[in-house]
Amino acid sequence: MAFQAEHSVAELVDADFASPIPSYAPRASFRRLTLTDYRSYTSADIAFDGRPVTFVGANGAGKTNLLEALSLLGPGRGLRSAKLEDLACSTGRGGWAVASRLSLAGHEHALGVGGARAANGGERRQCRIDGASARGPTAFVDYVRFLWLTPAQDGLFAAGAGERRRFLDRLVQAHHASHARALSDYETAMRQRQRLLDEGRADDIWLSALETQMAETGVALAAARREVAARLAAADVSALAAGVFPAADIALQGDLEVALGDRPVSDVEDEFSDYLKSHRRLDADTGRATRGPHRSDMIVSHRMKQMPARVCSTGEQKALLIGLVLANACALSADEGHGAPLVLLLDEIAAHLDPDRRAALFDILYSAGFQCFMTGTDKDLFAAWGDRAQSFEVADGGVRPIN
Repeated sequence: MAFQAEHSVAELVDADFASPIPSYAPRASFRRLTLTDYRSYTSADIAFDGRPVTFVGANGAGKTNLLEALSLLGPGRGLRSAKLEDLACSTGRGGWAVASRLSLAGHEHALGVGGARAANGGERRQCRIDGASARGPTAFVDYVRFLWLTPAQDGLFAAGAGERRRFLDRLVQAHHASHARALSDYETAMRQRQRLLDEGRADDIWLSALETQMAETGVALAAARREVAARLAAADVSALAAGVFPAADIALQGDLEVALGDRPVSDVEDEFSDYLKSHRRLDADTGRATRGPHRSDMIVSHRMKQMPARVCSTGEQKALLIGLVLANACALSADEGHGAPLVLLLDEIAAHLDPDRRAALFDILYSAGFQCFMTGTDKDLFAAWGDRAQSFEVADGGVRPIN
């Protein structure tokens, strides 16, 4: 049963956890995480008290699996972009489940996601909120949103445009719940249009309707990206950490993003819709839409050095990447009414930082007031947290608190 874990959580007596440090008050915090037949865990039940969380253990112990489990309580395929069939424990019964209790605005909500065998032999995802089925993972964005950093993202600035675009869209989703839905709607309309073009079906009414939807949602995506890029530039995290994490300048490269700089939204929508209609043959020949927000890019530069991030040193790139995440957190913290609460997932975040940068990072995370989950191989990496963080050891397929 895909949601056995969630049912077991519902039967637990809800603990009245209280943060031991009154000054730290995240808007949303996970209070329990329960896994069933998920990755390396046949079962796990972890209680959190609202503080930042550190998971410490050897490589391969299952630390990243815990962050990934949380990330699945959001749109998309999680921080590893894994296939559903890869999430089940090899010794389990084939299905898997992730269940959680989220404290939000004085209320607790049960969020759950699981996978089970579909009738066609594949995997299907099931999402539940407070015991009721949800239409899909985008429903979770009304409750909590995630932003993560993993070692795989260290090469973000030298990677393809798609990686940077997905990273930017996760930043935007922290501010606008509608962004995840617009992204899903745009991609659905684009796939349906391409299918018609590939099949040679010249149904003008249907194609025009899909192109109108692409224009409306595509321009909405571009507008939200522009707004959040401006907010990131204004949230100069270097001022909070005495320059430990450099400020970044962001330039958006994309037809719609550029057009919105000097034209009304309605004009840009009409122009994009007209372009799609007039380039159907080209898009059919190339096998994809040749213009749109799915082709945009985010170009990052080191502000103080006036240097593109892609040519900065490895250490500077890491600092810039962390700085972007912190700038987004600070922008959200400065405007509590803007967007749903954010939870940060930081995998091996402290491994390549010197002690001063680690201490500065922890101070900023704490002052921003967001619950964050971090992993590392050595508990000494998190010593600067002191008693501000809750720590767990991950070993032998289990998780236990560290006093």
